[in-house]
Amino acid sequence: MVGYAHQLETTRVTDLKTLNLQELEVLCRDLGIEKFRAVQLFEWMYRRGADSYDAMTNISKDLRARLAEAAELRPLVVADRQVSKDGTSKYLFRLHDGNRVEAVLIPEFFDDGVADRLTVCVSSQVGCMFGCAFCATGRMGFIRNLSAGEIAEQVVRINLDAEAAYGKRITNIVYMGMGEPLHNYQQVMRSIDILTHPKSIGLSPKRVTVSSVGLAKQIRQLADEGRTFRLAISLHAPSDVKRNRIMPINTSLDLGALKDAVRHYFAKTKLDVTYEYLLFQEFNDSAEDAKQLAAITKWVPSKVNVIMYNNVAGVELKRAGEDRLNAFLRELTRAGARATVRRSRGDDIDAGCGQLAIREGQPRGKSLSAS
Repeated sequence: MVGYAHQLETTRVTDLKTLNLQELEVLCRDLGIEKFRAVQLFEWMYRRGADSYDAMTNISKDLRARLAEAAELRPLVVADRQVSKDGTSKYLFRLHDGNRVEAVLIPEFFDDGVADRLTVCVSSQVGCMFGCAFCATGRMGFIRNLSAGEIAEQVVRINLDAEAAYGKRITNIVYMGMGEPLHNYQQVMRSIDILTHPKSIGLSPKRVTVSSVGLAKQIRQLADEGRTFRLAISLHAPSDVKRNRIMPINTSLDLGALKDAVRHYFAKTKLDVTYEYLLFQEFNDSAEDAKQLAAITKWVPSKVNVIMYNNVAGVELKRAGEDRLNAFLRELTRAGARATVRRSRGDDIDAGCGQLAIREGQPRGKSLSAS
């Protein structure tokens, strides 16, 4: 905070949406503006989704002009939106520098058609460094990190659409979109602090899930900082041999390193861990795979979320059939693992993470090699 306050005192802030509430208070102080204006700015950006100073109607024109001289307000622009027959909405946002990221609204309904859970899947980076063989975003490579404001604004804008369409606010946020959240650790944590603040979306941290390929150092850091949101591990293979083939990060951070980090995490937080497991036809869906996966779930209290894969063009791995899924679940249960199944959503649109951005010509960046 001290370092950031010093930056505000000595330079022009590039984008107001890089600031949290405390930093907005510093900006207002330095501009000679009343402290309460910081709360108004925070609410306009992170609750009401203001895309310009002119939208901030309870702030005078003179104050808006002074703020505009001190900091830009860079909104995300909806470049494309696809709506699936199952209600899933995929957004392609264009950033101020022309890069694109995706976010998804996933509604679940009661039997009478009334909206129940409204989950936003949010991106944390443009592209991804880690090059997982099954992931469209991984094929894009890494371009840059998103700021906390760019992450939060995805949620804010989709929340406004959810309120208009369903008459209720979003209920959950999952950091499972483009990018590896823990590779952009600082900005992801700042965005969670913004989105869980009562003056913004105000979700409980328990309704926020962050997914990681297994960055051990950062998982330990989460534990040491006492973060109370949910942690999900993108596992997808139950042995180093198979994980090495589809997830390049495993060659340097193997299952042994992950085990140590997860045990440290549970010892500090007492929070269960979820293992995400994409089920691929005749790759990781055998009875032996199920037994090995069940053994991993015994490291700490945990459950497995078996995910039915959205096939991606150009990727050899394919979604497992229903017969293999059922056999896999039987073996998991027999071995004592808790497991649920997450069905694919948005099969009739570009639902696989990164597909829409790639189709729209998003440039490629650097990546670990999956070969």
